[in-house]
Amino acid sequence: MKRTVLIVDDHPGFRSSARRMLESGGFAVVGEAGDGEDGIAAVEDLAPQLVLLDVQLPGIDGFEVSRTLAARERGPDVILTSTREISDFGGLVAESGARGFISKGDLTPNSLKELLG
Repeated sequence: MKRTVLIVDDHPGFRSSARRMLESGGFAVVGEAGDGEDGIAAVEDLAPQLVLLDVQLPGIDGFEVSRTLAARERGPDVILTSTREISDFGGLVAESGARGFISKGDLTPNSLKELLG
């Protein structure tokens, strides 16, 4: 069975290219959101297994969204992503409750599958 994914990113072009790449790699993209608030609402509506979550979003940033989702009893796995490197964020990634981090330049279906184990 394909793992269901919600893509949360404020750049429509990235969401579109990520959707195509993930779907071609065996993931089922069930939705997209352009900011943190819509991302949280979409998780409630769509119940994805995985959220690909941009760190820098308008309104609630990706770290706060991740903490919110991690506090849920049966929340989705969260993979944070950014054009920046993980070292730019200090301990924020570890404190977010996310399953992992991958830079947008390194994002592939296989890199996601490796992070998810």
